[in-house]
Formats: sequence, structure tokens, C-alpha cells
Amino acid sequence: MARRSSGVNSAPPPAPIQGGSGGSMLGSLGSTIAQGMAFGTGSAMAHRAVDAVMGPRTIQHETVASEAVAAPSPSMGGSEACGPHNKAFQDCLNSYGSDITKCQFFMDMLAECRRNLGSNSMTSS
Repeated sequence: MARRSSGVNSAPPPAPIQGGSGGSMLGSLGSTIAQGMAFGTGSAMAHRAVDAVMGPRTIQHETVASEAVAAPSPSMGGSEACGPHNKAFQDCLNSYGSDITKCQFFMDMLAECRRNLGSNSMTSS
């Protein structure tokens, strides 16, 4: 007895494999740059959205004074109270000369000290 087909179609042939080496290197580089820019833009937008909800980010520097540097007393004048910060900034400038970016931390600390002295003298008057 001959078997009859049951009317079920066979599966379609597999799709042809596409070669990955068909694109140019410049096209790949451009694609990578575009992807990086899109990621950076999305990241920046996410930061702005979080800032809008949570408020802006603030950075506060803290310093730890060593035993060799005495804490300034409130009776000291403005230049004497920030003397250790001023000395550290001057030492940094003398050490690095033309590369002032390496002394940014010391300059920020000196400016913060002077701001704090200005606000303390206004509140105590």
C-alpha cells in the first residue's frame, strides 16, 4: 500500500546567513561614535531629570587638619586665620610653577576659608 501525504507542508528552508564583514571600517567607526553620542545625550538627560526631581547636586570639601597645623582661633585676623591654607597654596604654586591646575584644590580651600571668615565677621557684628 502506498502512503498518501497527509497534507502537512514541510518547514521553509533556513534564511541565508548575512556576512558581518560587508561594512567598511569607517562606517563601523561612525556607528560607534553615533552610539556613544546617543548614550551621552541620554545620560545627560537622565541627570537633568534627576536634578529636577531631587534638586541640584552640591559638592562640599572637607579637610582634616594635622597636629602640626594649629586650628585658627576666632580672634585671629582674616589673613592669619587662613594662613595655613594660604601657605599650602603658595607652596603648591612654588612646586608646580606654571601648572596651576594642580593647585586648584588649595585655591578652593583658601577661597572657602576667606568666605567663612567674611560670613562669620558679619554675623558676629
